Amino acid sequence: MYAWLWRKLPGRPPVRLLTAALLVLLAGAVLWYVVFPLMEPSVTLDEVTVRR
Repeated sequence: MYAWLWRKLPGRPPVRLLTAALLVLLAGAVLWYVVFPLMEPSVTLDEVTVRR
């Protein structure tokens, strides 16, 4: 999969590397600002209860 993606990116290797880094940053930003806020109400990580 990574080889396929590398072949599909335009330009020479330095441009491909920059494009791949930008895509990773874009994916992280979408997760951080869109997906995680939508999931936060259903995932309660701050309500911790220890039972014996």
